[in-house]
Amino acid sequence: MSARDDILSAIRDQRIKSTPRPAQYVPPAAPHDLVAVFAERAAAIHAEVRILNNASKIAGAIADLLRAKNLPAEIHIAPDANLADIGALDVKRTPPGPDDAALTTAPFAIAETGTLAYPATAENPASWHFRPGFEIAVLKASDIVPDMENVIARVKAKGLPHTLNFVTGPSRTGDIEQTLELGAHGPKALAILIVKE
Repeated sequence: MSARDDILSAIRDQRIKSTPRPAQYVPPAAPHDLVAVFAERAAAIHAEVRILNNASKIAGAIADLLRAKNLPAEIHIAPDANLADIGALDVKRTPPGPDDAALTTAPFAIAETGTLAYPATAENPASWHFRPGFEIAVLKASDIVPDMENVIARVKAKGLPHTLNFVTGPSRTGDIEQTLELGAHGPKALAILIVKE
């Protein structure tokens, strides 16, 4: 045997003959109160969360949020949003700018992480969630699911969109000098209105 054969033989002897298969993933049991878990997780990542008993409270909550941020009583709404009746607010159907507030409807949310999920459509483009300085998302309590796998299954059932955005709190980055910067890639502030009925 040559030195080369000795080395290759030693390497072959050291190889693991068969590796054990990993255990099958079993997702944790879904919490009983998805709304409470989602609200807690979203608030932990600096989203303002309000739970409303019914849709008639949306206009008042939006006006209150805008006043609290010293913003004008105007809101940009995506073309497909069915939230045109929001009280005395000035509704704009144009894309928002970095100093504007925008209202969106979140089709899904993930309780596990406090994340909103937005499948993009022609009437509700993905860019809508990156443009405003302040985003207000309206979410039905029944659209909160335990985990991302549930969102993907529901989105697949309706047909995959060209983009699926997951939004977890306001936009932030720590890339520049390790300093946390809000609004780097999207809204500086995010409010979520969870509607129970």
